Amino acid sequence: MMGNMDKKTSTEAGNVDKGFARTFIFNPKEGIDNPIMVITDDTDCGLPGPHLCVLKREPGESLGFFLRVEKGRPGHIIRNIASGGIAERSGLRDGDRLLEVNCCFVDDLSHEEVSRRIKLSGNHMSLLVLNGNEYEQSKSKGHDLRDVATLTKCEGCKPPRLCHISKDSVSGLGISFTAVEGQKGHFNVNVVAGGAAERAGVNKGDRLVWMNGAVVEDLTHSAISRMLKKGGSQLTILIVDAESEKYYNSQRIPIIPAMATPHNLPYRARKLHLVPGKDGYGFLLRLEKSPSGRTAHILREMDLDGPAEKVGMRDGDVLLEVNEEAVESLKHEEIVDRIKQSGQTVSLTTITLKGLDFYTKLGLSPLLFCEESLVKEQDCSVQATLINEDKENTVNTRLCIVHKESLGFGFNISSAPHESGTFIRQVVDGGPGQKAGLLEGDLMLEVNGQNVERKTLTDIMMLMKKSKSVSLRVIQKRQPGHEPCSNEDEEETYM
Repeated sequence: MMGNMDKKTSTEAGNVDKGFARTFIFNPKEGIDNPIMVITDDTDCGLPGPHLCVLKREPGESLGFFLRVEKGRPGHIIRNIASGGIAERSGLRDGDRLLEVNCCFVDDLSHEEVSRRIKLSGNHMSLLVLNGNEYEQSKSKGHDLRDVATLTKCEGCKPPRLCHISKDSVSGLGISFTAVEGQKGHFNVNVVAGGAAERAGVNKGDRLVWMNGAVVEDLTHSAISRMLKKGGSQLTILIVDAESEKYYNSQRIPIIPAMATPHNLPYRARKLHLVPGKDGYGFLLRLEKSPSGRTAHILREMDLDGPAEKVGMRDGDVLLEVNEEAVESLKHEEIVDRIKQSGQTVSLTTITLKGLDFYTKLGLSPLLFCEESLVKEQDCSVQATLINEDKENTVNTRLCIVHKESLGFGFNISSAPHESGTFIRQVVDGGPGQKAGLLEGDLMLEVNGQNVERKTLTDIMMLMKKSKSVSLRVIQKRQPGHEPCSNEDEEETYM
């Protein structure tokens, strides 16, 4: 059974450079605007100009650069670019600061999270970067780097959608494709009203980008038709509306699954947060070979009413990550060691064997679209920890109902590297956020009744993206302008 031991410092994988805190080797969301951002009439032409770099590699090929966090220098820094490599050919330069990965703002995320997002992109990605000098000047002038990044965005531009269609007895798949006249490799999507495709999130007039793992830009209409028939009763496609496709193409932004919103996917990875009991976590971990011949780390024999069963762990699921570290290349003993030394809580990402096969056939990482599973017992443990840290502040939580107005919700949200949680970074005077009682520095606990203490900034933005009003439970725990302290001076990841 999985037990509990003292917490260990972060482990290292791959080649180690003794001068840095952490390093590992890469071998092989949607791009969304912050829905909370306030629209202003600021036309400051002095804002620096970011540039987009598109990287495409062969499987197993290095991207050819290091991503670093350095003491005394802000931002995620591009370093040690390989001469003639993919990174150099894409336009990356030494000292550039990384602002976005696949249209998702990452400047305020931790080094580990940014590295993970690049890894999950696979072999094709877009990186928005800013010259190092311009970045530091922008920081010194107090510019919001989100505003700098959004200079390249199109108002009303929507992320692509990854849709899975299952044939029904009435409409079949309910979808067909026609070539766009005069545009090779561009296909319009036609759907049956109320049919399977429309129910799966496909709209008439969408453009087809990708089908069952294959990019369609070099395919003929007859090849598309053959693939459609060969798919049988199931079809997974990446689509985007025509206007957004036009914008992405004009900016050379690759339209890839890593920036998509999922629709009707039959399988999703789940992130489970376990608090150990007196007898450990209450499950067995086994290295097994599946009927397809795949060897994987399988979760087995959950104790009745034990910690694993309480969070919804399922017998036979595959273990993908421990504390957001991929385990595929780890030995059984190494995984057990990481779990045992996780301390009071361990995060395990899992998926069914069928789900793993589903994503493998599509050429995608099963970690791209992950659901979080929380239980009341764990939420109570988290709340108790907060009370012990700061009893007075934690007890005085506030429920704020914010109604969106013409200029948005009237507040910005952010997160800090090396520090958990998402907080209210800015509240506009007289805006709906201030009217609802929000304060700068408020730590977000719940959004519309859902616990968000362990959710990423992107996840929280998605929860609020389509809402006309949001219910926020917050606590005044951070002080505006407070910068978190880090125990690590430098971090580095080879890409």
